[in-house]
Amino acid sequence: MGDKPTWEQIGSSFIQHYYQFDNDRTQLGAIYIDASCLTWEGQQFQGKAAIVEKLSSLPFQKIQPSITAQDHQPTSDSCIISMVVGQLKADEDAIMGFHQMFLLQNINDAWVCTNDMFRLALNNFS
Repeated sequence: MGDKPTWEQIGSSFIQHYYQFDNDRTQLGAIYIDASCLTWEGQQFQGKAAIVEKLSSLPFQKIQPSITAQDHQPTSDSCIISMVVGQLKADEDAIMGFHQMFLLQNINDAWVCTNDMFRLALNNFS
């Protein structure tokens, strides 16, 4: 099989970078722009400052993400959509599954995240 398509390489590189955020969550501000949107467990945040504030205020001290699968697709408007499935170990909590989707756009020769959606994969069937 040949090399991965460029959009898959970009998506994979972005995911690798993003999930190092436990080192310093404030550094994630570099991947968002003022028009970016984040949906975190149903809560909506718009703009770089609001997103960084949310990510920085998450109640855990240490997190260990483990990526189970990632898929990337090019969009018709030259963006990249990425879907991630994985597990998180936060502090001493039990391991939890999660799903996250990103829409990446190239602005001024830099790939930024314009849309980010995150959900824990909890088995709440009530």
